[in-house]
Order: sequence, then structure tokens, then C-alpha cells
Amino acid sequence: MNTPNKLSLLRIILVPFVLLFMLPIHIFSFEPTGWNTFIGTWGRIIAGGIFVIASLTDMADGKIARKYNLITNLGKFLDSLADKMLVISVLIALVDIDRISSVFVIIIVIREFMVTGIRLVASEKGVVMAAAMIGKIKTTTQMIAIIYLLFEPLFVMIFEKILPSVSAGPAIYMVGDIAFLISVIMTIISGMDYLIKNIHYFKENA
Repeated sequence: MNTPNKLSLLRIILVPFVLLFMLPIHIFSFEPTGWNTFIGTWGRIIAGGIFVIASLTDMADGKIARKYNLITNLGKFLDSLADKMLVISVLIALVDIDRISSVFVIIIVIREFMVTGIRLVASEKGVVMAAAMIGKIKTTTQMIAIIYLLFEPLFVMIFEKILPSVSAGPAIYMVGDIAFLISVIMTIISGMDYLIKNIHYFKENA
């Protein structure tokens, strides 16, 4: 297995570690109070650091693959799979902790199912579809929004230290809301672009 594919696998491996620090533990009646308190205070910040590392592997695997001509069908599949697992898992966790609306996450998940369906139909004709540029832009806006949302508690802590008399929380959360909304809009646009450009696969199989 080449280096880009190993980086994609690393991104997949990091997913449960991001979730570990995002979500408090509630297993029936078992709730470790100390751990959950720690997660409530520092968890999203640590998860943000891990998410940044995972995002950097996404940038690195593509650059290495293009530079050393290591682009393979397996690599295209793993890269796309790793991105979806990372982004969707974290978004669901953000819904679980009541930070974002489930409606927006449903939109994102539906878009991913649609794109996956188109790719399956295309694969029957021997075509392996790599991510389009607008898809990469969509992924970038999602990554930026998620990173910001994960580091929000840190931003609040910093502003409370610098300006203790100013309540910066609402403004910080509003920026996060706007960043996430932009990523949702890009998700819709990229999904429509993908459907319009590849709908002929369905017509040919009708």
C-alpha cells in the first residue's frame, strides 16, 4: 500500500479518537463523572486538535499522490471514504451535543448518499469518479466550519481571559453558525452540480 493510501487509512483510524473526546460517556447507568466533566470542559478542544491532524492528512495524501504519480482507484475510494467518515461522524456528534441542527446534517448526509449512488452506477461502466473541484471546495468549507465549531470553547476561554467584562460567547457562536451555514450551502451546490453533470448515467440505464 502506498503512502497516500496509508494516510487515508490513518484518517479513518483517527475518527473514533475524535469522537471519544467529543461525547460524554453514557452506557446505561454508567457515567464516569470525572471523565465527562473533563470532556465538557476540554473535550471539544482536544477533538479539534485531532481533527486538524486528520484534515492535514487529507491535504497531504492528495499532494503526494499527484507529485509521485501514485493516484490509484483504491486511493480515490479511500480518500473519499475517509472524508465522509470523518465529516459525517463529527457532525452527528455536534448534533448530539446540541451545537448544530440535525436538519443541516441530514442535508449533508443525503448529498453524500446521492453522490455515492451516482458513483456506483458509474462504476458499473468501469468509471471510477474522483472528486470534482467544487466537491473539494465543499469539503474545505466543511473542514473549516467543523474546526471552528470544535475550537469554540477555546475561543470563549481566551476572550474571557482577555476581556472578562465582555460576553463574547454569542458573537463567537454566531461566527460558527455562519461558517457552518456556508458549508451547507456549498454542499447543496456541489450536490446539484454533481447530479446535473452525471445524470446521464441514470438515463443510459433507464
